[in-house]
Amino acid sequence: MSGGLFALLDDIAALARLAAASVDDVAAAAGRASAKSAGVVVDDTAVTPQYLQGVDPSRELPMIKKIAIGSLRNKILFILPAALLLSQFVPWIISPILMLGGSYLCYEGAEKIWEKVSGHGGGHGDPVAAKGEDAAAQEAAVTSNAIRTDFILSAEIMIIALKEVASEGFVSRAVILTVVAVVITLVVYGVVALIVKMDDIGLRLAKNPSSERLGRGLVAAMPKVLAAISVIGTVAMLWVGGHIILVGLEESGWWAAPYEWVHHLEEAVHEATGALGGVLGWLTNTFFSFLLGVAWGAVIVAVMHVLPFGKDKGEDAGHEAFDESKTPRTH
Repeated sequence: MSGGLFALLDDIAALARLAAASVDDVAAAAGRASAKSAGVVVDDTAVTPQYLQGVDPSRELPMIKKIAIGSLRNKILFILPAALLLSQFVPWIISPILMLGGSYLCYEGAEKIWEKVSGHGGGHGDPVAAKGEDAAAQEAAVTSNAIRTDFILSAEIMIIALKEVASEGFVSRAVILTVVAVVITLVVYGVVALIVKMDDIGLRLAKNPSSERLGRGLVAAMPKVLAAISVIGTVAMLWVGGHIILVGLEESGWWAAPYEWVHHLEEAVHEATGALGGVLGWLTNTFFSFLLGVAWGAVIVAVMHVLPFGKDKGEDAGHEAFDESKTPRTH
């Protein structure tokens, strides 16, 4: 009887060790998958605060909560099942989807640079506010717009993570990607909440004589921090998008030369710079991925501004409608 009990305890201990090892494997895989999508995460973190400019401070955290819930819903209910099904039954389509997403990132980054250089700042705008509707309708419109933008970035994050764990079993992939979805959402919107409320924290600190200098410094620094985050987000989009295109061209067999050239240069820098080789090699790859992202995005921006449905056409139509509304009728 006692022997059977000890055998049972041994089996339970073995199962516990197996479960612990599985948890460790999931955590490690989730960490690798999250790291691979870091560039898009930075961009996601940089984009959201822009939607909250001019919002009543008392509504900032509730709106961030709504956007975070919408983001998690995007990932868990829509993107994750679609990604798992595609990877299970048509795995070859993952790379083209990644390249499509990478092209979108390059386009968005290049468009931001074009708007800055040309002075045609797009901004996210607030179509509801322009109609003079109440604050609740404005908040709902801004939140909905932010969640739609998040869907694209979340899809890119999840596909990048999926590619990193494509060799895992179906159940393991599902668990790992669920962990990635939850962790990344918490990190992104936790950081967004901290950024958005940092000036309020600074104002409270400034009221206390012992922390007044720190509080004033935080308030004064926030515009610069937000501007820096915007720049970092743009760079991250172009770097990640360019790297996706670089790898995708090689894996698809369409044009392997750019990837091979950058890879050889990365290895040469790695070998030539000793202890700093890993960092400098990575920076080399990142720099040329960024350049490719700028070039790839610039081509898409140029095409989009030429096509009938491009942004310039939409702006011109808007200006014409505005001018026509200002012109007195003659009949």
